[in-house]
Amino acid sequence: MGGTAGAKLLATWFGAGLAPKAPGTWGSIAALPFAWVIQWWGGSAALVLAATLLLLAGWAAADRLVRASGIRDPQSIVVDEVVGQWLTLACGPLSIPAYLIGLILFRAADITKPFPASWADRKIGGGLGVMLDDVLAAIYSGFGLWLIDRVVGL
Repeated sequence: MGGTAGAKLLATWFGAGLAPKAPGTWGSIAALPFAWVIQWWGGSAALVLAATLLLLAGWAAADRLVRASGIRDPQSIVVDEVVGQWLTLACGPLSIPAYLIGLILFRAADITKPFPASWADRKIGGGLGVMLDDVLAAIYSGFGLWLIDRVVGL
């Protein structure tokens, strides 16, 4: 993705990150329809693959915007939320209850940043730092979604 304009389009997830309030939550919500289509088409493995590819592209886009803005982690960058949300949803079934619970669990993990997400958020800079804390938070939320599905069935 060339240029700052292209990087901004991807990093803000097509403008979702430009919301004046709760851009991370809007980024996570904007991730849901894409996740649904990917998971419907190719299952959880396709969603993990898509998240991995987006992680790499998002890292580059976030790095470009961090350098351009001089801000360590601009709130408008939400591609990290998209990646974390997709990884979380890959741990559950393709169902509306699973997606709603996955959204809540991921937002909770992203906001509270349990270790090592909190460490990555503080210690790793650039585009990798922007992306990595959400990937680590997704480990917690993905496990929670998987566990809830195993216990109650979603």
